[in-house]
Amino acid sequence: MMPEHNPREHNPKAIQVAQAPDGTLTYLVSVAPEALPPVRARDLDAAWQRARAAAIQEHWGDMRLFRFRRDDGQDLDLALADPDAACWAAAADRVATLASEYGLSLCLRLLALVALMARAGWAKSYFTLRRDGADIAPALLTAAATTALTRDALFDADALRTRLASTNLLGTPA
Repeated sequence: MMPEHNPREHNPKAIQVAQAPDGTLTYLVSVAPEALPPVRARDLDAAWQRARAAAIQEHWGDMRLFRFRRDDGQDLDLALADPDAACWAAAADRVATLASEYGLSLCLRLLALVALMARAGWAKSYFTLRRDGADIAPALLTAAATTALTRDALFDADALRTRLASTNLLGTPA
């Protein structure tokens, strides 16, 4: 069972946000992607639906830059410059502010889910692509909401697949 996280609670020192005159948002994050908390599957689904609606209306969102600082002093820089990625991030920001660890985790999980769906052949049985979006099986949403992110802010496909199997969700594709 996943602990409840309040998306409105956050450590203001963990994430600092600045906006450039051109609208670009920069996030300085003192937490590594793999240390971000799990999220609620319903919030991941809500962000997915909002991103889909925004893309249909061509509301792409602002470019966002992230710098994650790890305890060992190493940085991970992530730029969401393409319109689709900016749209996903803006949708996650509307569900739970990206100035919180929860909201940032939601955003990264949404982006990692999109990447996983594009590259992991086994995942195709868990979603159906349509002209106006996609239907994602609740099992895949739940696994994506609770599987840890990697150091590179992605999902380890094998770990996510194992999570599906270990929670008896593997047999419920879309």
